[in-house]
Amino acid sequence: MKRRNFLVAAGAAFVAGCNRIAESKAGKSLLDAAEGWHQGAQRLLTGRRALAPEYPKSAISPFFRGNGSTDPQNGDYPRHVEEGFANWRLEVRGLVDHPLSLSLENIRKLPQRSQITRHDCVEGWSAIGEWTGPQLAVLLEAAGLKPEAKFVVFRCADEYKGGRYYESVDIEDAFHPQTIVAHSLNGEPLPVRNGAPLRMRIERQLGYKHAKYLTAIEAVASLDEIGEGQGGYWEDRAGYQWYAGI
Repeated sequence: MKRRNFLVAAGAAFVAGCNRIAESKAGKSLLDAAEGWHQGAQRLLTGRRALAPEYPKSAISPFFRGNGSTDPQNGDYPRHVEEGFANWRLEVRGLVDHPLSLSLENIRKLPQRSQITRHDCVEGWSAIGEWTGPQLAVLLEAAGLKPEAKFVVFRCADEYKGGRYYESVDIEDAFHPQTIVAHSLNGEPLPVRNGAPLRMRIERQLGYKHAKYLTAIEAVASLDEIGEGQGGYWEDRAGYQWYAGI
């Protein structure tokens, strides 16, 4: 836990200063090298299937705050809220043999995993909650992932500060046992402020990787043509690290 706390604090400090550093070509090269070292070191030291800490129900935070988008008003999202997300669909597409279009009922009928974990925000706050949903691996296996797929992109309904939110992980993190498509928080349907009706939980990475208001899961061979090519909303706009392991 001390190691996890240190890495969260270090990540926050890193992001706070990364914009200034990244302005220079040498700075960008340094940041890219540091990110590669970070990813390699975490996987070397902890193993590819090492789990983030899980907690007893007594540790659940009394309130799990929202962050970033907390009540999207763009597109059809307000209508979906009024309908109780009865017509919400999650697509699984891209480099798959069998594209899927899943309702919330479909998703709730899949094998479920519940995990009580700590959400660590790059801004320095944390909260513990119980998340429930199918493992991402179950959806990818059902769709038939093609061999050339190297990354999974998460498409979101919310527009935040002028752009549509998205995130991504590599195939290794996509198949991690704690990577789930969560529809419930603390035994109740996911609140709007926390990403209803679906959000990702990438438990070994910082909070900005846990994409909310999930509309599609897209398997791709490269991130170069996605957004600005850095693999995520904040990675494109603020120089956040693509691999945000803790």
